Amino acid sequence: MPTKSKLLKRILIWRYKYISERQFIYVLSILVGFLAGLGTAILKNLTFLIEYILEGKLIKEIHYSLYFIFPIIGLILVYYIKKKIIKKEIGHGISTTLHAVSKKNGIIERYKIYASLITAPITVGFGGSAGLQGPAVSTGAALGSTVAQMFHMNSKTRMLLIGCATTGAMSSMFKAPVAAIIFAVEIFSLDLAFASLVPLLLASVSAVITSYFFFEKDALLGFKLVDAFQTKDTFYYILLGLGTGVASVYFSKIYFIITNFFKRIKKPIHRLILGGMAIGVMLYLIPPLYGEGYGLINNLLQGNTLGALKDIPYKVDFTNVWIVILFLLLITIFKAIAMTTTFAAGGVGGIFVPTLVMGSALGNVSAKIINALGGEVSESNFTLIGMTGLMAGVLHAPLTAIFLIAEITGGYDLFVPLMLVAAISYAFTKYFISNSIYTVELAEKGELITHDKDKNVLMMMQITKLIEKNFKVVHPDMLLGDMLKTAVAKSTRNIFPVVNSNKQFIGIVLLDDLRPIMFDREMYNSVTVETLMRAAPEIIFHDDSVEQVMQKFKESDAWNLPVIKNEKYVGFISKSKLLTAYRNKLIEVTA
Repeated sequence: MPTKSKLLKRILIWRYKYISERQFIYVLSILVGFLAGLGTAILKNLTFLIEYILEGKLIKEIHYSLYFIFPIIGLILVYYIKKKIIKKEIGHGISTTLHAVSKKNGIIERYKIYASLITAPITVGFGGSAGLQGPAVSTGAALGSTVAQMFHMNSKTRMLLIGCATTGAMSSMFKAPVAAIIFAVEIFSLDLAFASLVPLLLASVSAVITSYFFFEKDALLGFKLVDAFQTKDTFYYILLGLGTGVASVYFSKIYFIITNFFKRIKKPIHRLILGGMAIGVMLYLIPPLYGEGYGLINNLLQGNTLGALKDIPYKVDFTNVWIVILFLLLITIFKAIAMTTTFAAGGVGGIFVPTLVMGSALGNVSAKIINALGGEVSESNFTLIGMTGLMAGVLHAPLTAIFLIAEITGGYDLFVPLMLVAAISYAFTKYFISNSIYTVELAEKGELITHDKDKNVLMMMQITKLIEKNFKVVHPDMLLGDMLKTAVAKSTRNIFPVVNSNKQFIGIVLLDDLRPIMFDREMYNSVTVETLMRAAPEIIFHDDSVEQVMQKFKESDAWNLPVIKNEKYVGFISKSKLLTAYRNKLIEVTA
């Protein structure tokens, strides 16, 4: 019986003999798509099972107050799983994947394959107001990275397979293979060239077939377009675009405010208790906030307002349209708060579906207000397009928003209002919020992948690999004779870093400055290094980005610049080595 390593070795030998690199990438993209689809199916099944047991049975058959208790139980379970079993940080799926692509050459830790599979269903199933798309992407991306590493693929292919896994997760989750490809291109800034398009197509199809195998033809959003676009409604759609833009800014601002507030609470258990109680209160008062919220979306799309709000426990006259509008506005407002609190308290989930829930409620409210004031618009169409507007604004992904809603609902006849609302919402949000929730932290650190190849190459380069340390260090009180004997005579470089007794960098001595006096023995015991020292033209700090380093070389016109870490001298970076590394990385990225 061959061991695992021997079997893999045989596969690799066979592959090198009989399959070209491109064909093998196609095979791996199908495999990654299948695995991402399988991971997403497991994620959805586990979550739906927990929700069915807790919300569908216990809450409705035992007592309504369990809406308050279950979120706290779920967060406690997730807390102890992370602390005792996983013992590592899970992070937000899409953000951590983007970081792995930009700064880790696509290397993703293997524990992330199962981390979200365990914790996300518990978070959402127990009432955490979050989605599953982020955890699905996290699981799929970890699988894609692991497959690439297993078969010794280069970093370019590894990143492509992560994109395939992301496409597969999206395709499997929503049964929207075309939108899934656009999502990978738009969020992960993949190049839509033929070399990458075919693997993405294969992964998307592989994943959606896997999803159909587990869920047959059941869709998360089971609505088909009924009402056609009416040009007379264009003005109302412009207003909806502005409304969803405002809501997108609100969503993002609330996310940052609540996240920063919880960061100030040092102990995780204190964050858990406070967050769990807050979520419990919100669910107790507004039960439609429970879990992902697909039931609310589907009921609103089908015009079943009573079904969407049926879990409200207190006696309310839902035949009064203004009462319905009030409760849908409350859902719109508090969905963002409940979702962010879920994350901040230690839960694991995604923001994708909460934007759909919030957008559907806002779109439906807009249509109801228009109709109540004497207008006549399609509530289902406004519900759909409200989802598009929120997704375009919050995620900064207008193309994904347009094609996803059109594909999962058959709403291609609504392309004009879909594009109009998505464009207005995206432009409005972009004016106030320069980066999405996914990318804001990476953008602030200069680590965000974009479609700008030059910036991507600079970002993927690592300063630590550029530092040269074969420089002879001298001290300010060292005599010229000692410096010539211990440093100049033994060095191949023409720069000598000067450091003090605490190893702090204080300047440089150039060989050009030594030449006029280096053979004058009378000066050997009278001139010190401090006399010859000059300040460095620029200093590179260890946490500078390579793009910042490039800018410092440009401004200083120097060929070598010192690197400082915690005020201590580390080494030098030379312009020639930097440009050589840039050229090699550019070839690798664009090959």
